[in-house]
Amino acid sequence: MMKTRDSRTVKRGLWLAGLLALYASGSAFAQHKAIGFTKDMPFSDGYVSGNTLYVAGQQGPDEHGKVTGTDITLQTTNAIAAVEKVVKEAGFQMSDIVSVTVYVTDLNDVEAMNKVYIKLMPVPKPARATVQVAGLIGGAKIEISAIAVKH
Repeated sequence: MMKTRDSRTVKRGLWLAGLLALYASGSAFAQHKAIGFTKDMPFSDGYVSGNTLYVAGQQGPDEHGKVTGTDITLQTTNAIAAVEKVVKEAGFQMSDIVSVTVYVTDLNDVEAMNKVYIKLMPVPKPARATVQVAGLIGGAKIEISAIAVKH
């Protein structure tokens, strides 16, 4: 009698462990979705895979959607706001950002960009690379991409 009871307990335990493992793996794979995808566009603004969000390069246009004629301070402010919009739409927080890549067309703009970046990005600051590029789409001076991980 005791052996049968122990055997049932072990079987129940194994069944429960299997069910929990299935649930955990299912929830990890369930999080695959595009953020801000527009049909016929070649990219999404972001993509969630598991607990990680990849934010595509975001520029900082003005209220009319133009980046030309705007200075690096405004473009940086707006680019960070665009990153934040994608982050929040995906259900993440700015503090979840672990890595940022900043693309600038003029290294002389980095000092002014850093002043804005320091004010607007959460502490502790994520890892970051800043790269000078020959040009950005639409004549932008800056583009920012990011990776966020839910804690």
